[in-house]
Amino acid sequence: MSWQAYVDTNLVGTGVVKKAAILGQAGGVWATTAGYTLSPEEQKAVINAFKNPESAQSSGVRLAGQKFFTLSVSDRSIYCKKQADGCLLVKTKQAVLVAEYVAPVQQAEAVKIVEGLADYLISVGY
Repeated sequence: MSWQAYVDTNLVGTGVVKKAAILGQAGGVWATTAGYTLSPEEQKAVINAFKNPESAQSSGVRLAGQKFFTLSVSDRSIYCKKQADGCLLVKTKQAVLVAEYVAPVQQAEAVKIVEGLADYLISVGY
């Protein structure tokens, strides 16, 4: 399956995730929802958020020009919120899944989808 198919089918195709991207931990966008553009600075900040979680916790995360406030940070996942909407950043062995959801979708619904895909990618070496 192509990286774009993971975004289109396994994330956005579920109807739970509105916009998504897969970033390589070494840099670069592997796949993204059409029209969802993360600037090079935003991409770098997403990758660095896992290296410096305190910064992500205090400053939040910016995706496609929108600022999200960080709710929780772990070695694998960063969950953020902006009013009723939110985003998830989930790290695999080689990538970071970036997913945004909009109300009425709740964080728990999005977590199940995104963390599930991350588990699968980790199981196959990515």
